[in-house]
Amino acid sequence: MGHHEKNEQGGKLTSPSGITPEYDAVELEAGRLLFARECTFLLGVARLNQLPDDVLPEIAFAGRSNVGKSSLLNALTGRKALARTSNTPGRTQQLNFFDLGERAMLVDMPGYGYAKAPKRQVDAWTRLVKDYLRGRVGLRKLCLLIDARHGVKPIDREIMDLLEAAAVVFQVVLTKTDKAKRLGELVRNTAAVVEGYRAGAPEILLTNVRRGEGIPELRAELAKLALDDALQQL
Repeated sequence: MGHHEKNEQGGKLTSPSGITPEYDAVELEAGRLLFARECTFLLGVARLNQLPDDVLPEIAFAGRSNVGKSSLLNALTGRKALARTSNTPGRTQQLNFFDLGERAMLVDMPGYGYAKAPKRQVDAWTRLVKDYLRGRVGLRKLCLLIDARHGVKPIDREIMDLLEAAAVVFQVVLTKTDKAKRLGELVRNTAAVVEGYRAGAPEILLTNVRRGEGIPELRAELAKLALDDALQQL
């Protein structure tokens, strides 16, 4: 095993260019404390005029259907059914907002690439997402989840193109890394794709919800975006 492929089943894998960050104990603790706060479902949004006030830093989560997004959100917040709301009938084409302890807003976006809905409904959701991405000042970063079993697909590239056009920073998060056959190669290929986007964060984060791997590191990364106590009290 080469030095670029150490810790393949953990939260990080050092890429050939050494771009994957290390997190120290202070950063990891900040992430733990943030996601230990109460996380409550705020509302589901189907139209742009329903969006909540843009006052907290927002972190959105998107990915292909069955990428493991709900499981990841539940693991991050330490709750078994936080994201269940976004999977209930009637809310599958909405943006679901969760208030994370008045420090950040988590935005659960429905899975793309496969939708059991009429084309007109899917088109309406697509317009909503595009409008949200283009006009949401508080959107600090979008976590783009990629299934480690399959890698970047053409539809993922379409989403990256959309984020690039909207100047929305995105962070690729690989899911289900325990099921990947050649993880090191996948990470290198994914990093090569992301390098082509100015909006793409160079770090490729690895997660394995079943084993709890990569969750502390992702929390630490996202904690950098949250409102701190001093700012919240202003």
